[in-house]
Amino acid sequence: MDEQLYRKKVLGCWLGKAVGGTLGAPVEGWDGPHHLEFYDPVPETMVPNDDLDLQVVWAMTIAGNPRPVVNSRVLAEAWLKNVGFPWDEYAVAIRNLKNGIYPPFSGSYDNWFVDGMGCAIRSEIWACLAPGDPERAAKFAYEDACVDHAGDGMWAEVFLAAMESAAFVENDVRKIIEIGKAQILAESKLRIGIEDAIRWFDEKPEFDYLFRMIMEKYKSDNFTDVKVNFPIMVAGLLLGKGDFSKSICDAVNFGEDTDCTGATVGAILGIMNPDGIPEKWLAPIGRSMVLSPGIKGITPPPTIDAFSDLICDMSKHIVLEPCLATSFEPRRVHARAVVRPPRSKAEPEREVVFDGTFAEWPEELPEKHELVLDFRFKIDQPGRYVVMFNTKSQVIVEIDGALAFRRAPGDMAPSFHRAPWNQEVTMDFAAGEHTLRATIQRVAPGTRPNWVVGVAYGDTLQWVPDAML
Repeated sequence: MDEQLYRKKVLGCWLGKAVGGTLGAPVEGWDGPHHLEFYDPVPETMVPNDDLDLQVVWAMTIAGNPRPVVNSRVLAEAWLKNVGFPWDEYAVAIRNLKNGIYPPFSGSYDNWFVDGMGCAIRSEIWACLAPGDPERAAKFAYEDACVDHAGDGMWAEVFLAAMESAAFVENDVRKIIEIGKAQILAESKLRIGIEDAIRWFDEKPEFDYLFRMIMEKYKSDNFTDVKVNFPIMVAGLLLGKGDFSKSICDAVNFGEDTDCTGATVGAILGIMNPDGIPEKWLAPIGRSMVLSPGIKGITPPPTIDAFSDLICDMSKHIVLEPCLATSFEPRRVHARAVVRPPRSKAEPEREVVFDGTFAEWPEELPEKHELVLDFRFKIDQPGRYVVMFNTKSQVIVEIDGALAFRRAPGDMAPSFHRAPWNQEVTMDFAAGEHTLRATIQRVAPGTRPNWVVGVAYGDTLQWVPDAML
């Protein structure tokens, strides 16, 4: 590819991503449909977004090494050194890495958020480092994705990296979607969702129809689930027919993980046609590099232009050297458990061991019975901590014998920064061992209750590594 055109497309990628992310940020996590046609509110600079933050960290980390090597171990070290985000799969991966669990197990083990959008939004750097080479871009993306994801969440980044790499040399949206699909499993729910969106568009290319079909089949407790957000992005690209403004607005107006869907669609169109980004979108946000305060220990390029220059230079020297662990030691969680009729105390207890903090009861509960689980956790230093027990079932939670919280059945989102109401409590704790009793009630017949239990530091909301005993 002509070097000048390549650099122009790389810059278009990051500008399109900044525009789409800034458009979607104010309505992130809100159910659609929305009716945005422009920024609301109109910003004075780009909105900082982990979508871009993490890719800047990866670039600075790789460029700063004696050899510019891409592998999961290099990226895992950057997570621990440079990333302070306590969100969803990010926090789980950081906890696992601190416990000596390395990729790919840091992403797959004990992680309720394996299907989150957290790695899909980091795909552009790999496409820019392998322009026109989807297979190589996909291999780069795998090394990144497996640090904090597995399954559909992991394949989501692989799909986008291949698709965006193809966008450097191909201007047909349907063709680049097919190129991306070729890199992921045919039977994956992610791929089925992508194909559903294409089929529904072909049946009736209207926003309202696509919105209804996507939400009826793929709506999730977790607004960051790739299985709902990828049909949204595909629908936005198809509805937009190459028009930058319409594409990003349609993607955002579906709702869900709007900063990510808008940013990704913007990046794809920025690669395909960098001249197609209207100046009205660029003028308010400027070209300064704006990172989130959760990023530490790096000095980023001052502008998006300088960042693009760094990526273009890296592409000449980048090396892929896969480095994956072959085994790991699970951090098991012990509990004493009783299945009994409500208010009965006559049932015998049994000792149960779970494979982690995200666990499922191994059998269906008898009708009108409840499950009582007694956990122990340790606090090394006195201070303020957050204790979470998140389940879809009705639950009563006691800590050290006193009521902590209770709630009716509802959604799950077991992250310390956004768990549903009455699923966690912030308290001051003395150093030593403490107890948590969860009484799970009114479980639907034919189902098995599952939950996530854990402890976080009150100031950072990061998991306390290995707190559960």
